[in-house]
Amino acid sequence: MGTHYPLRIFAGSANRPLAEAVAQILNTPLGRCTTTHLKDSETHVIIDEVVRDQDVFIIQPCSRPVNDNLMELLLYVDAFRRASAHEITAVVPYYPYGRQERMARGREAISAKVVANMLETLGVARVIYFDVHAPATQAFFDVPVDPLSALTVLADYFKKPEFAEAAIVSPDVGRAKFASRYAEYLGLPLVLMHKRREGFDRTRVSHVVGDIKDKIPIIIDDVIAGGSVLDSINELVTAGARPEVHLAITHGVLLDSALERLENPNIKKLVISDTICQPEYIRNHPKIEICSVANLLAQVIWRIYVGSSIGDLIEKARG
Repeated sequence: MGTHYPLRIFAGSANRPLAEAVAQILNTPLGRCTTTHLKDSETHVIIDEVVRDQDVFIIQPCSRPVNDNLMELLLYVDAFRRASAHEITAVVPYYPYGRQERMARGREAISAKVVANMLETLGVARVIYFDVHAPATQAFFDVPVDPLSALTVLADYFKKPEFAEAAIVSPDVGRAKFASRYAEYLGLPLVLMHKRREGFDRTRVSHVVGDIKDKIPIIIDDVIAGGSVLDSINELVTAGARPEVHLAITHGVLLDSALERLENPNIKKLVISDTICQPEYIRNHPKIEICSVANLLAQVIWRIYVGSSIGDLIEKARG
């Protein structure tokens, strides 16, 4: 089992630390390439070494600034194709526009599909991402997609004696299936919060379903941006939960409003993955813990490269 095409790992500018960690695990030097942001706001990329007939994995999450990082990824895919790479895999730990995966109202763009179209048109052979908002996003592609999850990486943080009396909490009905995977993996009970919409961008918790009394709540979700999920913390405590709420969320977009909400004394810890590269002030935040997906990602890349199955890694994350 194997291939005669050399394995190459490259990184855009969005998350070089993750790419460097993956390359180190695979004992493969990180490929040389240069991204330049020009004064007129255009992006220029160049590959600084030969990639002809090589299997290229380009790691580039498309977090803030989303459009800049997405454009950089697209330009790299085009550059690798024009440089005669044998196969190009786009590793997009944070998939952009993932929450715009359907027409919620008339005359809206399905932006997640637009991103898929662009990647395919430019010539990617495969796409890898983590915990997209809607699993059906995979169907937007006609090339193979490996939908990974940071579930096991984050859940392993809670495999400690102090969480024996914890409960997994789904922040709404839409996240119930995702939350049940956490609960099954950790062997903990599942609690569901029901929300009622009171405006275009405002909701409130109407009731909590499940036994949360005297338990440590672990709220799960795929992404935290503005931090609206944190608004329900006090309702959990009012329902009888311990005032030491933890959160396990894959993608830490973390706008300023989310950091302000973290000041709530009932919040003990926010556990996120490194799918998004965080600035130093977030890495050093006393309430934030970052767990790396580098080892999982390296395993997946290696198995894809040598033609081995990754089904067990995906199924394990599904619980």
